[in-house]
Amino acid sequence: MRITYYGHSCFGINSNQQALLFDPFISPNELAKEINVDELDCNYLLISHGHADHIADAERIAKRTNATIVSNYEIVTWFAEKGLEKGHPMNLGGKWKFDFGTLKYVNAVHSSMLPDRSYGGNPGGFLLEIEGKTIYYAGDTALFSDMKLIGEYNRPDLAFLPIGDNFTMGIEDAVIAADFIQCDRIIGMHYDSFAPIKIKHENAIEAFRKAGKELILMNIGGSLEL
Repeated sequence: MRITYYGHSCFGINSNQQALLFDPFISPNELAKEINVDELDCNYLLISHGHADHIADAERIAKRTNATIVSNYEIVTWFAEKGLEKGHPMNLGGKWKFDFGTLKYVNAVHSSMLPDRSYGGNPGGFLLEIEGKTIYYAGDTALFSDMKLIGEYNRPDLAFLPIGDNFTMGIEDAVIAADFIQCDRIIGMHYDSFAPIKIKHENAIEAFRKAGKELILMNIGGSLEL
């Protein structure tokens, strides 16, 4: 499968002839100005929570691609009221088998409010089982002890963790989170897009290295194969 980074917390996963896109915040992100939102493939749009820096381009992409929106009940309903009725609502702890693999909506410690200030439901993350791999997309979250359950029962092959601090956990807590989930290969997200979350890349990579972990900071527009 191929993983592509579109800036902030937005990643695409192409697998099983399906294109998944997580938390599309591209066109308002100056760092992602070289990405053409209208050229992105998307069969499934996975949204962790309702903040604008995670759904900014969701409506635009869903209208063009007719993608299925997968998120919590409140967010899927909110988009349906905008005429985007192709959605699959979930809630925390729930799991569903899609044609690309199995997806579980898991807890995140954060907040969630939609751009019109309506209730965005509980924030979450995703556990994805695909092509024999387990991938954990944490969404925006603080460090919390129940991450240990993911390590005990799922042991992800790869995890996407926020590392920018201020609005989410920072580097130190993300290193602990990687230990909790028993995952040695981490892709960083939710950093550099705004002044409060800018990080020193070399310091972050070294902090993970000292803990016996690999931190991957992808170039925007860049891809890797898993």
